[in-house]
Amino acid sequence: MAGAVPVRKKFDRSIIEGPLRPAVWRLAWPTMLQNVIAGLQGIIDHAMVGHFVGYTANAAIGVSWQIIIVVIVFAVSVFTGMGVLVARFAGANQPDKVNRVVYQAFLTAAGLSVILGAVGWAAAPTLLDLVNAAPDVHAEALPFLRTMMVGFIGMMMFFMLSGAFRAAGDPHTPLRLGVGMTVLTIGFNLVLIPALGTVGAAYGTIASSTLVSGYGIWRLMRPESVIHFERHMDLRPDFTIIRSLFRFGLPTGVQGIAMNVGGVLLLRFIGSLDESAAAQAAYTIGYTELFSFITWTSVGLMGAASTIAGQNLGAGNPDRAIAGVRVASQFGLAVAAVVGLTFFLIPRYLLAIFGMDDPRVIDIGVELLRYLSVSGFFITVALSYTGALQGTGDTRSPLYISIVSQIVVPLGLCTFFQATTGLEARHIWMAILTGHMLRCGLSVARFQQQKWRTIAVDIGPSKPHIITAEAEIPCAEPRIPIRETSEPAPRS
Repeated sequence: MAGAVPVRKKFDRSIIEGPLRPAVWRLAWPTMLQNVIAGLQGIIDHAMVGHFVGYTANAAIGVSWQIIIVVIVFAVSVFTGMGVLVARFAGANQPDKVNRVVYQAFLTAAGLSVILGAVGWAAAPTLLDLVNAAPDVHAEALPFLRTMMVGFIGMMMFFMLSGAFRAAGDPHTPLRLGVGMTVLTIGFNLVLIPALGTVGAAYGTIASSTLVSGYGIWRLMRPESVIHFERHMDLRPDFTIIRSLFRFGLPTGVQGIAMNVGGVLLLRFIGSLDESAAAQAAYTIGYTELFSFITWTSVGLMGAASTIAGQNLGAGNPDRAIAGVRVASQFGLAVAAVVGLTFFLIPRYLLAIFGMDDPRVIDIGVELLRYLSVSGFFITVALSYTGALQGTGDTRSPLYISIVSQIVVPLGLCTFFQATTGLEARHIWMAILTGHMLRCGLSVARFQQQKWRTIAVDIGPSKPHIITAEAEIPCAEPRIPIRETSEPAPRS
């Protein structure tokens, strides 16, 4: 007797109908939890290297990640384009189109990983010079950075899988993948950091991300998955879809690069301070790690807002998209209030977790956390509205907003203070806060213009296959290109 055929998991229709607040929360909380756990992993890693190696290792990892994130953000921009298409087609209940888009994103991610890994290895010394890393920080950072660049294909696949399932309305699979990667990373690093030092953290991250991504790709082969690579699907690259991934995603990649280049250039200003090593360590712990409790939580809400907006636009419910992003930002403000209060009341205890015992590092770190306790309110709203814009397909506006708010204004302020009164750490922290305030205001204003209502996407049917006893013969049916048009989306 033949076994039962697995039933494919259907798209979650509560995203486009029914009570909105529970739908947003169901999308948001798994990603928020996943990102908080990932943040805890980073904290544990920094705590371990701080105790086993010293605060120079903390600065080395922080500086390296500023560079790594610039590269990864550009590479994974195709996943934003993927998310736009997946959410739209999931909202329209078109699973075959969802599967095709995800498969082409998989092929693109694999190719980019190889190219960027090779370039990153060769360019690592120059990149560290660019951020003005102190000599002892440079020596610790170089092997870490090179190892991470060569081995980040696992992280690329992890981000691809997470974005695909989330855009399709399944946030629980990314949560399971994220928790698994965090647990494995901590386990590897407990062994590798004491044995190998700073570079041990890189080996642990690469090993865990590769194992988890392998499992995630296996999940895509299962018929019961909400996204499923069909046995007889066309396995060749479809450059029509790949071009659309870049057309929608590349502005987000440039946006991410703009924000992270802004962070790298801020590190240059920090490196120019009289006590640069102490300031870099404070920045790494305060902004890169502790502030991640707000940013990573807000990124979860950003993903929820993107899925809600994209699927409802695909289903012809644009007004529900507007209400969804408002709900997501309200959740973010609540989290920012709790975390910000912690930053304000017990900053020294938070810094002590990382082995920060140098008085000057602590003083600079406390000052930074005071500014970040306010900044969190603005960045969480900005990210929620950024997600909504990207989910509808308006990926260019967040790019322009980021250039102004994350590069022009904060770096302009630092340049001004450096040329006039003399640059101090508090001036840099003030510039960060000002940039976040501006990004929030511009993102909300752009979304409220509602020009995203007119963005439409479509892809043609896949090439049908004639199944014979010998082979699968693709029929020569022309593809209809994916398009971004000025035709209005259907309204409810």
